[in-house]
Amino acid sequence: MTNESMKKVFATKLTDTSLIDLEGIGVLRFEGARIYKYVTYNAGGDVIAAVAGNCVVYHGDDAVVVDSAADVTSDYSSGAGIVAGVLQAVIASGSFGWIQIKGIAVLNLALDTGADGNELIVGTTDGALAVRALATSHTAGVAVDATAKIVLLDCPW
Repeated sequence: MTNESMKKVFATKLTDTSLIDLEGIGVLRFEGARIYKYVTYNAGGDVIAAVAGNCVVYHGDDAVVVDSAADVTSDYSSGAGIVAGVLQAVIASGSFGWIQIKGIAVLNLALDTGADGNELIVGTTDGALAVRALATSHTAGVAVDATAKIVLLDCPW
């Protein structure tokens, strides 16, 4: 089985941002045990700036996410409540950049609540994660070392 449909050469570094789409929106990038996704950032209704290491959710309601799962925001009130990943750079609203969606990641913000081994979901603080309490909540990953803000991400593609 060949892997001809997967992009292997990239024009940007994981910390690069751009005003134009240089990679192909929604493209996945495999780097060792981590997976990244090329997205657009939307500051949302509360105009929340992107911060490297903060979590983002898919922007819009669930119906919008089904149609375009590559528009993300740190403004949780403008999102669908599904964690998309962790920002790799400060991305201006309307610009393009990378988020990490799978693998070990170090967060910028401490968990809203939680301890090692807890499953994590969208937090109450924009850009943060919290412990999953309800079985119906989408799990974004697991706390590996809650004190050091290290998580094992497992966000949807």
